[in-house]
Amino acid sequence: MTTAQAASGGRAWRLPWLRSDHFTGLALVSPTFLYAIALLAMPLLAVVMFSFWTQDYLQIDRTFTLANYEEAWSEPIYQLLMVRSLAIAGVTTVLTILLAYPIAYFVAFHVQQRKALWIFLITIPFWTSYLLRVFLWKVILGYNGVLNSTLEWLGLIKQPLTFILYNANAVVITLAHAWAPFAILPIYVALERIDRSLLEAAKDLGDGPFRRFWRVTLPLSMGGVVAAFLIVFIPTIGDYVTPRLVGGTDGLMIANMIQAQFSKANNKPLGAALAISAMLIVTSIALLIFWLNRRFTPGQR
Repeated sequence: MTTAQAASGGRAWRLPWLRSDHFTGLALVSPTFLYAIALLAMPLLAVVMFSFWTQDYLQIDRTFTLANYEEAWSEPIYQLLMVRSLAIAGVTTVLTILLAYPIAYFVAFHVQQRKALWIFLITIPFWTSYLLRVFLWKVILGYNGVLNSTLEWLGLIKQPLTFILYNANAVVITLAHAWAPFAILPIYVALERIDRSLLEAAKDLGDGPFRRFWRVTLPLSMGGVVAAFLIVFIPTIGDYVTPRLVGGTDGLMIANMIQAQFSKANNKPLGAALAISAMLIVTSIALLIFWLNRRFTPGQR
């Protein structure tokens, strides 16, 4: 066999594999996969590496240590901020879903025409800057703001309310308003996919409106509720702009401490350890929510 024939035979042996669906799929996915690694995995890996180092002002000591995690989990101030962050994010998420579900239900079951227009109206808040919306709530909830002025004008209060700004209440209200559209859309999609014949069958069997909702509509829409929970809970626990502007000292969250460690305190390793700790807690909660949804939702086991 000549050299040319051997080379031709080698190409004939390799080309079928190169033309296979498996190789084509890898070739198509690889750029996206590498792009995701460059934008997501590498920054996260850098944060993880920083969390095991120490910093002395401008000098980074790359000696492996768990001191940052020990401080992050043992200091009372960090424990307080973490618990407060979980509480604020949890209350905000529950409140947002309670406000979003009726709107999504109304659009899915009672709007017969121009549903696209309703969805369009729901997305209008996205058109304005998030920072601008936070400042607007600061004006509304202020000591001499719109809410207090209106209540005083109506004679419902004699002096301005002080518990609605620069505390956790203001953070919850502002975040719930900001993230409401993100909760409405997945719940609406889940409600829209429910087979209406199931509701008709429940009605024929004698179930009233409340019983139909509790036994049919709500269980079948839990996928959208879980999605809304995660979409709202995960970003709110990492928000540091809203607590900074409307939270005051009683509304600061763990993200504010992380931001302070990376900037003013100039202690990036400790900030990285706090960030990784918060991410692990949020991941554990998300996995628990997924497990509960699969455990107790019909058809998900």
